[in-house]
Formats: sequence, C-alpha cells, structure tokens
Amino acid sequence: MDATSLAFLAAGLGAGLTVIGAGMGIGKLASSALEASGRQPEAAGDIRTTMIIAAALIEGIAMFAAVICLLLAIK
Repeated sequence: MDATSLAFLAAGLGAGLTVIGAGMGIGKLASSALEASGRQPEAAGDIRTTMIIAAALIEGIAMFAAVICLLLAIK
C-alpha cells in the first residue's frame, strides 16, 4: 500500500467515525427531548425548538469533520 491509498483509508475511517458519533449524539438528544416532553407536556414546544437547534449544530460539526477528512486525503 502506498501513502495515497492509506490516506484515503484514513479519511474514510475518519468520516465514518464522525457519522457514527453524530448519529449517537442526535439519538441521545432526541431521547432526552422526548423524555422531557413526556414529563412536562406544556414545555414541549420549547424543548422541540432547543432540540432542533442542537441537532443542527451537531450536524454542522459532523459535516465540517467529514470535509476535513476528505481534504486531508486529497493532499
């Protein structure tokens, strides 16, 4: 294996780990939000808004990490 193929392998593994971490984070976020909505139904709107904002931030970080992995593989 040459350095280029190892770089692509590392980029793929890094992007995969990023997606797994983001999926676990959003799953935990949704689980906690649903539990909180079940405990206090009157606050469901505020909880949902906060959950959507946090999920968007997690997705942004995941996309940033995946792009960095792919950029490192190109060089």
